[in-house]
Amino acid sequence: MKRVLILSNNDVGLYKFRKELIKELVSNYEVYIALPYGDLVPELVHLGCNFIETPLERRGTNPWKDLKLLLNYRKIIKKIKPEIVLTYTIKPNIYGGLACKSLSIPYIENITGLGTAVEEPGFIQKITLQLYKLALKKAKCIFFQNEQNKNFFINNKLISNSSCKLIPGSGVNIKEYSLLDYPSDNNVNFLFIARIMKQKGIDQYLEAAEYIKSKHSNTTFHVLGFCEQDYEDKLREMHKKGIIIYHGMQNDVRKFQKISHCTIHPTYYPEGMSNVLLESASCGRPIITTNRSGCREIVEEGITGYTVNQKDTQGLIKAIEKFLSLDYNSKRNMGIQGRKKMENEFSRNIVINAYLKEIKETVGQRERVL
Repeated sequence: MKRVLILSNNDVGLYKFRKELIKELVSNYEVYIALPYGDLVPELVHLGCNFIETPLERRGTNPWKDLKLLLNYRKIIKKIKPEIVLTYTIKPNIYGGLACKSLSIPYIENITGLGTAVEEPGFIQKITLQLYKLALKKAKCIFFQNEQNKNFFINNKLISNSSCKLIPGSGVNIKEYSLLDYPSDNNVNFLFIARIMKQKGIDQYLEAAEYIKSKHSNTTFHVLGFCEQDYEDKLREMHKKGIIIYHGMQNDVRKFQKISHCTIHPTYYPEGMSNVLLESASCGRPIITTNRSGCREIVEEGITGYTVNQKDTQGLIKAIEKFLSLDYNSKRNMGIQGRKKMENEFSRNIVINAYLKEIKETVGQRERVL
């Protein structure tokens, strides 16, 4: 069988957001995945993938370790001899792209977000952009998850407009995240679902929760996520005071979506398209988020939710109070409209079909050349 190699930086994203694509691929190709070992690797193997353990530091900037990753990718590609390589996230995109380019192997890249290394000006940004320019030069297709990211790459002359295509993030599995009954609003539950880190807007959420809770006793603010930065003590303290309920890391958030009235995602993290918002809207939940790329595309202002400025606690408080002032049917209808938007614009099938089309065309061209 023809072979497809997938390069990624972790198992969680690959399984949660790309398992449907993998299911399609394994029916027609021998699929290999190269990434660090994680708890979901057995699930990926169960789908039919061949796993190659590939150590990778997601946020490290050690040039020697990055060179080692590049050489490792070249070694893997030379051994497997894939017809095509799919890459996700910054380091697999850069070093996987460079490896494919040096070996004349077709590859498709997915810019899953700019990431801090690209979005924040400085020496690291300059180096990263130059590496990206080299890595993307021979890519058969570059998928972008939002228009602003695409324009950033074009304006910085990293790519040409003809080599890139826009997809709706990772899309959302609208069957897995099905429309849920909207709960009664005697007590209004808000959800924060994200890694607990500054750039995800946890400070703004906690500040808003403290203020709103003091004025509206019929509200509950839930926090779900792995604590990546030093917030454990603060979360425990606010949990003890009854301002929030901290649930820690959750593998399946759908049981919380059942009781939720609204998802609040005050992020300013440079991501491609927020999966938290896609999943919440697909479940029929209104959303309050920031007016930035990767978030604003998911919201119809005042129809499916609200957007606020980044790092703006007062703006977030006003949006929450506006939401609380709505009657039950208006809140419920917001969620229904959000669900319709997901079905029409963000279904994961759109992403899968875009990939299958590009893969089929690229593999076909390669066969004709060989």
